Amino acid sequence: MKLYIAEKPSLGRAIAAALPKPHKKQQGFIEVGNGDVVSWCIGHILEQADPDAYDDKYKKWQMAHLPIIPEQWQLKPKANTRAQLTVLRKLVKQCDDIVHAGDPDREGQLLIDEVIDYLNVSNTKKSNIKRLLISDLNIAAVKRALNSLQPNSQFMPLSVSALARSRADWLYGINLTRAYTLQGQKSGYNGVLSVGRVQTPILGLVVERDQAIDCFVSKPFYEVLAHIETRENEAFTAKWQPSQACAPYMDDEKRILVKGLAENVVARITNQDAVVSYVSVEQKQQHAPLPYNLSTLQIEAARAFSMNAKLVLDVCQALYEKHKLITYPRSDCRYLPAEHFKQAPAITKMLASSALEFSQYAQGANLGIKSKAFNDAKVSAHHAIIPSEKSANNINLNAFEKNIYALIVRQYLAQFYPAYGYQQTKITLTIAGGEFKVNGKVPQQIGWKAIFKQHAADTKKTAAADEHQRLPKLTKGDVLHCKQGQLLEKNTQPPQSFTDASLLTAMTGIARYVSDGEIKKILKDTDGLGTEATRAGIIELLFKRGFLQRIGKQIKATEVGKALINALPGMATKPDMTAQWEATLNAICEQTVNYQSFMVPLHETIHTMINGASQQSFANLPPVKFKPKRKGKFKRAKKTTKKAS
Repeated sequence: MKLYIAEKPSLGRAIAAALPKPHKKQQGFIEVGNGDVVSWCIGHILEQADPDAYDDKYKKWQMAHLPIIPEQWQLKPKANTRAQLTVLRKLVKQCDDIVHAGDPDREGQLLIDEVIDYLNVSNTKKSNIKRLLISDLNIAAVKRALNSLQPNSQFMPLSVSALARSRADWLYGINLTRAYTLQGQKSGYNGVLSVGRVQTPILGLVVERDQAIDCFVSKPFYEVLAHIETRENEAFTAKWQPSQACAPYMDDEKRILVKGLAENVVARITNQDAVVSYVSVEQKQQHAPLPYNLSTLQIEAARAFSMNAKLVLDVCQALYEKHKLITYPRSDCRYLPAEHFKQAPAITKMLASSALEFSQYAQGANLGIKSKAFNDAKVSAHHAIIPSEKSANNINLNAFEKNIYALIVRQYLAQFYPAYGYQQTKITLTIAGGEFKVNGKVPQQIGWKAIFKQHAADTKKTAAADEHQRLPKLTKGDVLHCKQGQLLEKNTQPPQSFTDASLLTAMTGIARYVSDGEIKKILKDTDGLGTEATRAGIIELLFKRGFLQRIGKQIKATEVGKALINALPGMATKPDMTAQWEATLNAICEQTVNYQSFMVPLHETIHTMINGASQQSFANLPPVKFKPKRKGKFKRAKKTTKKAS
């Protein structure tokens, strides 16, 4: 008997539907026509044991006990899924072969692997386990996946990476929450200082931004425009580029701060010759944006529809599990396997017959175009989020589901449209010894942007106003006329508060916020804080703990959140260390770094931070009455909160 173990019941049912009939539904599993069995976990049915499982003395929080580092890690069954674990225990003993059908990511890999280990599956049986990778719950896609089983051993690096992440979160959250809480008590603060490996630096980003806004003082600065005319009475406007000689009168962003200097330039250039010193005319192309991964979809949905990250993830799960309209949503990849190009005719045909607004764009898709998204080298265990072959015509989608589905469809269809083509002109002028520049961009082929015309605001935000000037044909040495100089008086603007979109963008591109130059060099553009699957939950957790609040679309830190960050040492609140850990965890997946290379430095870091906690003062925290509860849980008045993560 072959046993398929899925990550959750919905996936188990999808697998069974693609296997021989008749089916017998039993308690916790489905027996299919050829005698094989499909069972499932219910998400994580095991969790890390609490500190007192290792030693009873850890029930009481004491600095002398820290750091708590288990020699032999223990997992314990979750109380509400114990019955399903019993079902799996019986089935793994009865079966001849096991098929691992966790979700196609590192957490999905670990989730089933840790159950197999916990149930003491024999090494012989374990060595023969196959891996089933499903990213589309429709029967045709599941059948294709069933015909492409791979050895589970090939995916162990994903499991090791997820295991390292899980244990790191436990070590960091348990030890540092206890250390800083105990130190806070010495300073007279009777509260739990909940610290997390990822959540605390995210809170730190928001607090730092809020403080920058509060401390900001607006200053005036000045720009000079030159209104130019050719001999054929063609007109355009160029902008002054201050020279190095003006440096004493500029800020760090090379903005002129002295009005008199700008006024002098206006007077000097008015009614003067303007000599063309440089001309560049290029034909350029911009290819379609890649299909979405979860983070880019969450960012776009926040911008377009003001949807928070958790809501987008929940909607995606419904589109995937309930409606089966999209592929696996918790993906960090924006590329597609080359094999998927063969499915494009069926998918676009289905979309073309849809009653939804995007059908006209599906009808215009050119299947002879194969975008750079189809690239096997860029695809790991999962691929970009795209529509499945199932039609949405007879499905009653709510407004959120329609919006998210439309975004995913639009991004997919763009892969079958030609590039956006434009002519870019760059001109430099010399007027009264000063340098003035102007750029012009003239669209020549709309291409994939035709699909995006309802979201033209995105394009407008990325283009400077003068880029859309139609510039005359000029050659170097042409003498034009500066009819008038113009002074523009502006004011520096404070940093913008974080929104759902910008906070997610910060988490996925954390290198921009890393202060250590060496770490910044190490990090890739794709490295970030948290994973595709966890970022929404981390942000939501900070709201639940009362550290963040929403004011309109803005995300701001609460007074408690600000006080917590200001009380903690910089190492705990900055993204540098955590971002480097994320890069190392990715390297474990790629087998360029091993488990010990990650965990040993982590132990040393925790030792250092616990020692540093004894030097930290928490006297300025507001009076909030938290008390530690048994097994590391926290209590506020009569309400409990989740453990630090």
